[in-house]
Amino acid sequence: MDKSWSWISSEFIALTLIIVAAFCNVSVFYSFYHYLETIDVPIGWRGFLLGLEPMAAFILRLFILPWLHVRNAIAVTMASLVLLVAVSCSYIWALSVPALIVIRILHGASFVLLTSGVISLVVNFIPEEKTGQGFGILSIGTLIPYAVIPPLTETLLPCVRNEADIYAGVSIFAVLALLLLTALRRRIRESLRGRDGVLMRRATLGEIRENLRSKTVGLLLAAGLLIYLAHATVFYFLKNLVLQTGGGSVGLFFTLSMVTMIAVRVFGGALLDRFNKPAMVRTGLFLLIPCFVMLPFAETRTALYLLAGLYGLCIGVIMPLLSALLFSASPPPMRGLNTNLSLFTLDMAYFLMPYLGGILLTFGTDFDVLFFIAAGFVLLTLALTASLSQKLRQSQPDGERPNL
Repeated sequence: MDKSWSWISSEFIALTLIIVAAFCNVSVFYSFYHYLETIDVPIGWRGFLLGLEPMAAFILRLFILPWLHVRNAIAVTMASLVLLVAVSCSYIWALSVPALIVIRILHGASFVLLTSGVISLVVNFIPEEKTGQGFGILSIGTLIPYAVIPPLTETLLPCVRNEADIYAGVSIFAVLALLLLTALRRRIRESLRGRDGVLMRRATLGEIRENLRSKTVGLLLAAGLLIYLAHATVFYFLKNLVLQTGGGSVGLFFTLSMVTMIAVRVFGGALLDRFNKPAMVRTGLFLLIPCFVMLPFAETRTALYLLAGLYGLCIGVIMPLLSALLFSASPPPMRGLNTNLSLFTLDMAYFLMPYLGGILLTFGTDFDVLFFIAAGFVLLTLALTASLSQKLRQSQPDGERPNL
């Protein structure tokens, strides 16, 4: 084995697999807007229901993060997996708007508890000098479901009644994650027992306030929010755009883009820690802008699939590096909290974009306009990150500035 990968532990692998299970249970909802059409949910409710799950996660994370810490994270994760199984199976019976509202809120609660608990644990198994690789691997865990689940869903749809059967079926991943965590929870506890007591305790409100006053942390969280808004546009509205343009298979787009992201992080993982991270982020952003602009004009399979590769390459570089930079800019006691705050921006984007898109579509906007707006989000991110290197150097003492 390459020595650069020798730091990876069985605990890190197990927790990453649980992250995979969590995202299997959300990646399947790429077709949820279309599913709501098929069960005759009024158009005015579709955007609301689409964004309700991430909105619930967004709101709940505000209350969860202050009391979540390493000592209670395993119990929180196990409870959330049980809830996730129940919620996923409930989509079969939730056909009315009130029932869907309840299910989407519970789904958001289970997802936020699950991801917050796992992140609080897994950051303790990433060495400071391997942040690029560590977050690259974690991001692979979040991407594999998006590469596998959409095309698998499209293949299985003719064999089931509708998407709700598949929403229930993916609960098997949560069951497997629960069994894995049950088998390894004692080993994880033993591995964490000798850690610094500062890392094990809950952060104080004063420490949290001081952390949130950091300009560098704020800039990185804002950059993440904007990129997640752009990414949510692809996730929620690409199927409708492709049906409009006739450019190819949306399932294959997701597969090609996610496989590209995974390949970048697998084969380029070690390189992420060797080069200037802010410069690499800006390069990825610069290339991502034309990708969004050109998607509405991709009227052939070749054009759509080439853009899938470009999209995967850019996102594959940008997202793990933003996470690694946030980790490096955070004091050790705040690393778990700030990584969870990056998930908070993900929740925010995934509930804001469906509402924004739903409102625009209700008033007659074409789907292509949503992708031009997403290009604007990326452009704004590029402007925000122009001074990132300088801010990162100012936020860290001499001798603790790895590839900034």
